[in-house]
Amino acid sequence: MENKTYVEINAAKQMKALMKQHFMELDEASRTKNKKIAWCSSVGPAELAMSLGFLVYYPENHAAMLGSTRTAMDYIPTANAHGYSPEICSYLTSDIGAYLRHETPLTKAYGIKEIPRPDVLLYNTNQCRDVGDWARFYGREFNVPVLGINTPHTQNDVREPVVSSVAAQLREMVPELEKVAGRHFDIDEFREVLATSRECSDLWEAVLNTGANHPSPLSFFDECIHMGPAVVMRGRKEANDYYRVLLAEMQERVAHGVAAVAGEKYRFYWEGMPVWGKLRSLSELLAGLKSCVVVSTYCNSWIFSKFDPADPFQSMAEAYCSIFIGQDDNWKENYIADKVKHYAIDGILFHDARTCASNSNNRYGMTKRLSERLGIPHLVINGDLNDLRCYSEEQTVTNIEAFVEQIEESHRENIRRH
Repeated sequence: MENKTYVEINAAKQMKALMKQHFMELDEASRTKNKKIAWCSSVGPAELAMSLGFLVYYPENHAAMLGSTRTAMDYIPTANAHGYSPEICSYLTSDIGAYLRHETPLTKAYGIKEIPRPDVLLYNTNQCRDVGDWARFYGREFNVPVLGINTPHTQNDVREPVVSSVAAQLREMVPELEKVAGRHFDIDEFREVLATSRECSDLWEAVLNTGANHPSPLSFFDECIHMGPAVVMRGRKEANDYYRVLLAEMQERVAHGVAAVAGEKYRFYWEGMPVWGKLRSLSELLAGLKSCVVVSTYCNSWIFSKFDPADPFQSMAEAYCSIFIGQDDNWKENYIADKVKHYAIDGILFHDARTCASNSNNRYGMTKRLSERLGIPHLVINGDLNDLRCYSEEQTVTNIEAFVEQIEESHRENIRRH
């Protein structure tokens, strides 16, 4: 294999076909009513809904499509005019704005005229309160049930009483979901879906772990694209089949020394949300600086190692209580420190997303504490997940170039000393 500036990931074609299958199935179900549809927050009780035969649609995934197609800014003002603040989640405001305008990127991508109509909406506040407000908006619009799980934030430990509370809330969903599904819940079907989801999680984790190799066979920007099936099709065997193919390709790259960034010199950690509309330009900028973002908090968010089919409700509750965003800063700092050491990181890039306080971890002193603890520099990139009006291309390019130059000079100084 020849090492080029960018080597295409062969599995990308299969991933695109899988994502198309996901949306076409939803569109057919919405038009023909051949299956029930549950909308779900991205780290919500999807496996429970799937065990009752629901197809699952994720508004956050749709919002990320609005961000990556750079159309979000067209729709955010519509939601603002509808009473939703420009200061709240731009996933929410761009998605609601697009709905109010009767537009969707699914039309251009797959010929789908409109988003699928929900039969029920599910959410889990383990991410933020916004997912609940988001679900309730659509519950009012479509006049369908909204079922939620309330999970605490800033935990310093995942405590058993909290897990048991969430498990109880999951169980309470079952009778309501049975009514909508028109069928009885089967614990064995739930176990099977959870086992398949756990396998997806393990395979995705194995893919991400290949980034610890030098050079890394994939970057954060690749991972943001290839995480799609882990987000929208976990619990389905097709997703697991895909990740076996992707993992084999990454292992082959490692064996042949194929790098995501040709001539990789510097390795970075990305903390926070992606800037969806700038994935390509940021990837190209860093690649030109021989720098690879080899690990991130975000892409590791779909690893649910606590899933256990032997105890499905309790283990699912524990997994969804254990996600990074729900923990306190001490826990988060230890998590990042472990990743920094394992992946041999030279610097940390913190994305301060204007409308996503829950996923911006640079605002309460963490940047300075981690730099002092780990002895590596950090850079804060100001921007947003979807609203590019909050992002300055010129400032970001200048700051990243200066950051890499700072690291380069530090490396030269260390060589001179030794």
